[in-house]
Amino acid sequence: MKEITATMAGTVLNVMVSNGDNVNAGQEVLMLESMKMEIPIESELDGLIKEVKVNVGDFVNEGDVLIIVE
Repeated sequence: MKEITATMAGTVLNVMVSNGDNVNAGQEVLMLESMKMEIPIESELDGLIKEVKVNVGDFVNEGDVLIIVE
């Protein structure tokens, strides 16, 4: 299993995947908002979304686990 983590602290604006979805490397899976900028979070590998650990509106810190891919 691989964890997709936050690259910086911010608020979750949009979650583009759900549990059970297939993702490809480079695919945007989540959008963070930090300092009035939108920061796309991409999957680093192909796989299946095992668990989305955040919801829209959640605040996350740098390094927090957002999504688990297997």
